[in-house]
Amino acid sequence: MKRAILTTLGGVAGSLLLISLYSRIDSPWCWFGWVALVPWLAALDEARSWRGALVRALVMNLAFVTILFGWFADTIQIYTGVSRAMAFLAIVLLAPILEPQFFIFAAVRHLARNLAAHRAGSTATRFWYVTVTAACSYVAAEWALPKLFTVTFGYGLYGSRLMRQAADITGSAGLTFVILIVNECVLASWRTLAQSQPLALRLRQALPSALAVIVLPLALLGYGVLRCRQIDDLAAHATTVKVAAVQANISNYEQIAKQLGTFDGVRYILEAHYRLSSQAITDSNPDLIVWPETVYPTTFGTPKSADGAAFDQEIAHFVAASGRPFIFGSYDAEAGKQYNAAVFLAADAGGKIGFDMYRKALLFPFTERVPALFDTPLVRKLFPWMGTWTPGPPPEPVAVTLADGRKVHVAPMICYDALDPDLALTSARKGADMIVTLSNDSWFAAGIAPRLHLIMAAFRSIETHLSQVRSTNTGISAAITATGDITDTLAVGETGVLIAPVALTADAGTIMLRWGNWLPPTALVGCGLLLFVPWLAGVPQKRPSR
Repeated sequence: MKRAILTTLGGVAGSLLLISLYSRIDSPWCWFGWVALVPWLAALDEARSWRGALVRALVMNLAFVTILFGWFADTIQIYTGVSRAMAFLAIVLLAPILEPQFFIFAAVRHLARNLAAHRAGSTATRFWYVTVTAACSYVAAEWALPKLFTVTFGYGLYGSRLMRQAADITGSAGLTFVILIVNECVLASWRTLAQSQPLALRLRQALPSALAVIVLPLALLGYGVLRCRQIDDLAAHATTVKVAAVQANISNYEQIAKQLGTFDGVRYILEAHYRLSSQAITDSNPDLIVWPETVYPTTFGTPKSADGAAFDQEIAHFVAASGRPFIFGSYDAEAGKQYNAAVFLAADAGGKIGFDMYRKALLFPFTERVPALFDTPLVRKLFPWMGTWTPGPPPEPVAVTLADGRKVHVAPMICYDALDPDLALTSARKGADMIVTLSNDSWFAAGIAPRLHLIMAAFRSIETHLSQVRSTNTGISAAITATGDITDTLAVGETGVLIAPVALTADAGTIMLRWGNWLPPTALVGCGLLLFVPWLAGVPQKRPSR
């Protein structure tokens, strides 16, 4: 028992140290991802039962969430007003929901090891059966089980410009799959080479797994070289749109309203954005101006009061006088339902104002929307901060006419939308030329959260080959190329305007665009087949000895 405890704690501690380095999401730290799980996998191998495997998964789950998602406790404290201790306790209790894939992976891997042990075949065949089955279960679980954050190990490879390009084939899930395979191969190679057998025999036995450790990362690098050349050449000859993303560094609108009053609070927010936008127009002459999510904290186009109608008119006059289209965050209402929305506002040649609206499709659970099962008067009385918004339909590209007459089709995303590859892929298939993301990251301003959110948004550009501009209220606002390069940013707490020449590099050449987010459901089916139709794994049942 003592040895099992020490093995578990040592394996988890070793992996968390390596994961902490890998989670810097930068070069050269991205290389730690290829070995980050090895200590924990070694601890899993020591489990003698499925219960032991699940205990090791639980320890990993709790340590992973509390250490790498500690910033979420600060968010809970800020949003709900509970104490830091209660917020941290909530993180611990939510850990199995935040990262449930560890349990599925550990259980399936243990089951696959038992199945392989009772079937004929070479050691290499049994190893690959277990490795592929377990990796499929991990990727499938991350996709199939509900998670607040779709964070996956593959995002850590963002630090390598070349390796991350394979996301246009498989999405970030494919990068995670390869990372899991390589980690298993590193462990297998190490154990084989550590055996007390002749060196030549050890080298021969370790060769297949060692080759995988070398070949798979090299394959990602090689593919990245080809893709970057193609996309860079496309960008060099593409037309560009100069976009101004405004970051006024204003947050906590409710507190502003309490201090200044609702009218003066809205006035304060708008004046800050008017001032920065006017300066950007004078200095840089942008084609398009973007303000962040919910920057206009009331409904646009369907005013709730005379003051609201006056503000609507004021914004419209400002946009018309600027001679440029604007995209900004607001609310929308219809049939008693309220939406988090992006407003596309512009004046035609005659000065007549027209606008389109995108309603946020993916709402953050509980703070923006409440699942029907929990949406009861009692629950709302206990938790008055819970959201009341309604999700909108899947996005459609919005046509934006620039001052020079050019028409650009924008794929809109609002904050949490950026976590779902299907939303960006849907817009790209329908002819979008670029992505514009509006976000309010002030609730996640602690720790690595703003950068992580930015990196996840960047993967939507890699998967679609669409350049992107991201406007946030408090940072990080950014310009992102079709290869996922973040070319310019406004940091957390910075006030200013990001001026970005955005290359319109849309093409239909990615597998993700053609097939969608195909790998996770394929992994789910593959895992089921490997577990329940064992003859498809090429590992026939042993014959009983006589």
